[in-house]
Amino acid sequence: MALNLVLAALAALVLIGINEAGYRQSRQEVQAVRETQVARLALNKLLQDIVDAETGQRGYLLTGEPSYRAPYDAAIASVNDRIDALRKIYRSDAREAAAVEVLAGHVARKLAEMEMSVRLRKSNNEDAWKFVITTDVGREEMQAIRAQVATLMAFSDQTLAHGQRQIAQSLAFGRFGIPAVVLAALIAFVLYLRQTAALHAADQRQQTVLQRERNALEGEVRDRTATLAELATHLQNVRESERAHLARELHDELGSLLTAAKLDVARLRSRLADIPDAIQRLQHLTELLNSGIALKRRIIEDLRPSSLSNLGLVASLEILGREFAERSAIQVEMTLEPVELDDAKQLTVYRMVQESLTNIGKYAQATKASVTMKTQGHQVLIEVGDDGQGFDTESVRPSTHGLTGMRHRVEAAHGTLTVVSTPGAGSRLSARLPTTGP
Repeated sequence: MALNLVLAALAALVLIGINEAGYRQSRQEVQAVRETQVARLALNKLLQDIVDAETGQRGYLLTGEPSYRAPYDAAIASVNDRIDALRKIYRSDAREAAAVEVLAGHVARKLAEMEMSVRLRKSNNEDAWKFVITTDVGREEMQAIRAQVATLMAFSDQTLAHGQRQIAQSLAFGRFGIPAVVLAALIAFVLYLRQTAALHAADQRQQTVLQRERNALEGEVRDRTATLAELATHLQNVRESERAHLARELHDELGSLLTAAKLDVARLRSRLADIPDAIQRLQHLTELLNSGIALKRRIIEDLRPSSLSNLGLVASLEILGREFAERSAIQVEMTLEPVELDDAKQLTVYRMVQESLTNIGKYAQATKASVTMKTQGHQVLIEVGDDGQGFDTESVRPSTHGLTGMRHRVEAAHGTLTVVSTPGAGSRLSARLPTTGP
């Protein structure tokens, strides 16, 4: 596998190198050809300007009309610019730069000859300008200019020929190099496919073994999860049974003892009516017994709410909310509708609301809370919310605020529990329980 990958990477690098080298070389030669074309155009324009200047000079000398000088003046004005442009074009090559300077000298002398004859004609010195015209200076300089232009054109032809050869070489290199690299890449690809097929077969065998092991582990996890869920449900039921038993014991035994003690105190009070100090102590003892009886009733209600079996779920939740509001000074808004739930699910709802209100009182720092219960289709929706500080549901520990116990209670009753909270924006706990079914 490693060798195949190395060969493929090497083939790709070679292919990229061939392509990049051909691109760079072709780009350089195309640029050289473009510069050569620009130089040839500049030479042609220079030669055309000189010819136009000479034509305008001849016309002005023969007629003396200023209108014939217009082509001469225009050509003379642009000749120097043409020379400067040629110097910039040919500055990179010493031989070509020297040829441009020679051309510039001939052009300067030609322009001087034409300028002298025009000046003499303008001053009406006819014999002098005719003498200048009859000399061979202008013709010789013009021939020298054409010769230098031809020399520079020859240099351009050499550059063009060299560029064409380089481009042809780049194309030939790409024509033979790229197929060779592609062939090597195909060979590497075939080897890679064979290796991949072998690895895929081995991977399939390994995946089959792993899948069997995964299925076995998942089955074991499901069995243990089911066992733990059953155990948790059993412990929860045992806890409720123990609570109910303890509530009955407190009601029957402790209640009887406290009631009997209160009756004895009442008898003693009637017999010791003439002793003020004893009456005061018996009054204090009566208040303590009343407090004990009230504490016993509150403990019994916490262990097993008697209102749930005597008054129903709605009344029990209203009592729970009212007592919580009195203890915590938190306003509780109750919106409760009668629902159809069996005793176990009613106890689940009561415990969930009780735990939620306890958490609100301990942690939420809220001023208002709400409890809602209503029927939606074949489900009962119970919501407990507050306007407190909220918390981050993503970072909360699984056991925080008793959420794990509430979730297990609801899921054991075949329901779902949802917690929505944002730091600073309060919390809302929602449970849905089926009205029918197990």
